[in-house]
Amino acid sequence: MGKQEDFVLRALEERDVRFVRLWFTDVLGFLKSVAVAPAELEGAFAEGIGFDGSAIEGFARIYESDMLAKPDPQTFQILPWRDQGPATARMFCDIVMPDGSPSFADPRFVLKRTLSKAAEKGFTFYTHPEIEFYLFKGQHVPGKKPKPVDYSGYFDHTAQGEGTDFRRDAITNLEAMGISVEFSHHEGGAGQQEIDLRYADALTTADNIMTFRTVIREVALTQNVWASFMPKPFTDQPGSGMHTHVSLFEGDVNAFHEAGAEYGLSKTGRQFIAGLLKHAPEISLVTNQWVNSYKRIVAAGEAPSYVSWGHNNRSAMVRVPMYKPLKGNSTRIELRTLDAACNPYLAFAAVLAAGMKGIEEGYELPPEAEDDVWSLSDRERRNLGIQALPTGLDEAIALAEDSELLAETLGEHVFDHVLRNKRAEWSDYRAEVSAFERNKMLPVL
Repeated sequence: MGKQEDFVLRALEERDVRFVRLWFTDVLGFLKSVAVAPAELEGAFAEGIGFDGSAIEGFARIYESDMLAKPDPQTFQILPWRDQGPATARMFCDIVMPDGSPSFADPRFVLKRTLSKAAEKGFTFYTHPEIEFYLFKGQHVPGKKPKPVDYSGYFDHTAQGEGTDFRRDAITNLEAMGISVEFSHHEGGAGQQEIDLRYADALTTADNIMTFRTVIREVALTQNVWASFMPKPFTDQPGSGMHTHVSLFEGDVNAFHEAGAEYGLSKTGRQFIAGLLKHAPEISLVTNQWVNSYKRIVAAGEAPSYVSWGHNNRSAMVRVPMYKPLKGNSTRIELRTLDAACNPYLAFAAVLAAGMKGIEEGYELPPEAEDDVWSLSDRERRNLGIQALPTGLDEAIALAEDSELLAETLGEHVFDHVLRNKRAEWSDYRAEVSAFERNKMLPVL
């Protein structure tokens, strides 16, 4: 047994931990959990905890259902909101088959496999997400329009505001779990909040995002409010995105930085952006995986509707922020397509694969978009070579079906399941009669 496992076993005793929750995600990004007693953990490290994979979304068919969850000791943390009674801890798991081989259905393995391919080229992938979400009063009641906790606006400071207190408590819990927060503030929508996590390697960040969603919901329950990461909960309010800053490092050197280059952006950085631009439409099915995701995209606002890049241009899909002259390692790019409800393991894998394709194939970066892309006419966008992102889940499915990049990145099992699930979601949505149709048509038809 390694040092990390020994550390965890000692911590269980020293902190009087009575329950350990083993976490993993299904293909759609929903958190799964199984609790084990501390006495079982040594065996879990060695052999894993068995479960029925056929009962987990996208994991296995009935005749190949046996799977094992093996805890990753590096992810051990005490759950700070479980402050009544004995302590409870959590660890993320890797999913393996009975013979010990990785499960190709495990989203965490999909990301680890993609990170390994980049590592073979000498690169480490870092991400820094800005996560938006809404807070609503009371509890969710099906069929009833939720009421925001406030009607404040972007960066507003509201005295004794529920959002302010909520963010303080959420950040305290996050930092107690070793998740560093850079900024937090009220966003533009009524009741909408943003909390930005500090940059980390992509696997750690994906784990942190899954933990973040859980912390936000747990803290909300203690304050008689509820939180939602739905991409576009209201027609007349901004959507919730997860603008993500990304960079590649070669050892301690930022591969995106080149002193004296335009915007301090290296050839590698420019090729990475070119890869994102070329492949963004076909990977939209995982960066924006829900039928509601496309309500955010077509609504514009601060969500990108078109494939473009620019320096400090917030209408562009990829933005190159200003960097501090003496801090070349801060050079990065901001991808603005991702929403807060994606599966972060699959989304980061697809983003990295698209960028790496640009580097490996030597893609040329097209001219930047200097204008507000939303304000241009369709003809002006065509003349500039700016194409639209998918406008609906059906279009995203069609593009993904033909994507060799996405099929290779996700692997056959996950790729097939994502497509089947999304086709079913689109079919259900298409058959649903909406409030829009009733309000517009019942009185006149």
